[in-house]
Amino acid sequence: MKKFLALLLTAALLLCSVAALAEEVPDTMTAEDGQYVVAMVTDVGQLKDKSFNQGTWNGVKGYAAANGLSYKYYQPANGDQATDEDRFDAMKAACEGGAKVIVGPGFMQATAMARAAEAYPEVKFVFIDGFPLNDSQGNLLTNVAPVAFAEEQAGYFAGYAAVADGFTKLGFSGGGGGTNPAVNRYGYGYIQGANDAAAKLGITVDMKYTYAYGASFSPSAELQTLIAGWYETGTEVVFSCGGSIFSSITAAASANDGYVIGVDVDQSFDSDTVVTSAMKGITAATEWAIAKVFDDTWAEIGGIPVSLGVENDAVGLPVDTWGLEVYTVAEYEALFADILAGNVVVSNAAPDGNPGTEWSNVNLEYVE
Repeated sequence: MKKFLALLLTAALLLCSVAALAEEVPDTMTAEDGQYVVAMVTDVGQLKDKSFNQGTWNGVKGYAAANGLSYKYYQPANGDQATDEDRFDAMKAACEGGAKVIVGPGFMQATAMARAAEAYPEVKFVFIDGFPLNDSQGNLLTNVAPVAFAEEQAGYFAGYAAVADGFTKLGFSGGGGGTNPAVNRYGYGYIQGANDAAAKLGITVDMKYTYAYGASFSPSAELQTLIAGWYETGTEVVFSCGGSIFSSITAAASANDGYVIGVDVDQSFDSDTVVTSAMKGITAATEWAIAKVFDDTWAEIGGIPVSLGVENDAVGLPVDTWGLEVYTVAEYEALFADILAGNVVVSNAAPDGNPGTEWSNVNLEYVE
């Protein structure tokens, strides 16, 4: 089944092909009958976070608009302090508002989604960055499609590119407080890529690594001050890996002539400090999964874990807005081919929080 899905997805998932078109679709619309067929319940952070939520939402509204379907997003109460009950209430509102499919991005949706999927078995749920869910009796919920990504591969590309381009003092600022699996994979891959590029060049690079002030995925003055301090003491580029914390990190970079690596989507359009972005095909994957509801092929993904990576063209760096000066697109494409062929293997065994300091060519400083 995994091989079948890989073949099925290869032609469907392109990192940037649908996102630009979806951006042009209005965020709100009014259904004449008051029923909204395609819905999204947001993760913590803002809908227009220029990252994870926004990429998912582009897939939701993009598919709906292209197929003449009504659509709506629901934001749980209490913002970045939303509880499982708040998330369930948002999903309940979507179900009772006519949703046939609800997309929920982020692993924090799990408890509420399992409850909602059990309560509304006729509704399909797409769990982006998710895993299989069970009902209260321990039975697999086949109306939930868990769609995850090989973020460690995207992070690897970013870390390798940064060092190959000449950066020797790097930073990583993650969201989720070190407990978000996707963010942890991004960061772990980032270190591996930087380490391998440094080893190839015969050098050692420095990296500051933190989840401080990023637990809520929200911007903060404290985070901006921390990252500004990094730039002031020599850090050249920081991987911003936590949704809306991007605005704090780019503000710090702008004030200190620093550079930023974006995450999830191509963020070069949002700040001239961005030199590249570690991307995953959130928008395309969301559209692909929603389509399964309406083309009667849901059984191919319902309850079945899918992890999308290089073999699906679902992770990588943006080549159309290439901002690196030394490391070339051709070199990146060769590295991509090596990972695809299995010549380079990126570990996804990312630990929570501190990734450790045993790296041959990276001096890693974990900042708490």
